[in-house]
Amino acid sequence: MSRIRNLAQKAQWLQYEPNGIADPRSAESDDALIEALVANVDIKPESRLACHTEPLGAAADRYRLIRIRLLEFAKRVSLKKLLVTSPLPGDGKSTTAVNLASIMSEHGKRRVLVLEGDLRHPTLVGQLGLSPWPGFAECLERGAAPMSFIRRLEPLGWYLLPAGEASANSGDLLQEDALAGVMAQLDGHFDWIIIDSPPVVPLSDSVSLMKHADGALLVVKAGQTGREMVEKAIALLGKQHVLGIVLNGIEKMNPVYSKYGHYGRDEKRP
Repeated sequence: MSRIRNLAQKAQWLQYEPNGIADPRSAESDDALIEALVANVDIKPESRLACHTEPLGAAADRYRLIRIRLLEFAKRVSLKKLLVTSPLPGDGKSTTAVNLASIMSEHGKRRVLVLEGDLRHPTLVGQLGLSPWPGFAECLERGAAPMSFIRRLEPLGWYLLPAGEASANSGDLLQEDALAGVMAQLDGHFDWIIIDSPPVVPLSDSVSLMKHADGALLVVKAGQTGREMVEKAIALLGKQHVLGIVLNGIEKMNPVYSKYGHYGRDEKRP
């Protein structure tokens, strides 16, 4: 692991493992967000939303630590558009993206958008138990306005622009000038834009998306992601762009954390 640390000296190693209801709330007088429709999420275990199902657990606490680090970075450099990716499929980058969105939004305190940039194998709509609707692919391919496809997810408190309907040329869409236009349209409406990107090593899509992001989090799975793949992913993204590496799937964290998760809750006060 020492070689990986040397490649990512800036990185902080962080362990953890239809739609159609009018939005009644304002979002700091942003008309586009006021008019956004609401999609209600039935949070189930398969959604893997640890920040909601186990807010006092080890995973939620680690996401809070990531939030602390990101807010510290944002004080020093321009940081709004965050790419969340992984070297290979199955490392947990999409689960990280949705939990990070939940913890960053703080129940709607910040305007957070998850942009599903994985056009080849989109999973977020299914993971959240929602009915599909058009999204990012239609914006790139047909020039549709991205704000018209954004939904606010409740009770999660953040916004989603899904991948939309995948097409045979999904990868080519990210190589075109339309991507810059979509990102420019989204930029002014949100405090944070979290881009759920395809894995880095097998596809060039994440490299294209990285050109329009301010930094990246690289999700690797303990006991699964090889060091060589991590090094290759960092090289492809550019070491200067990798803000941190999220080590996912640490099984021993939960027993250790359980001793402290409810610390002080049952103590009697004088």
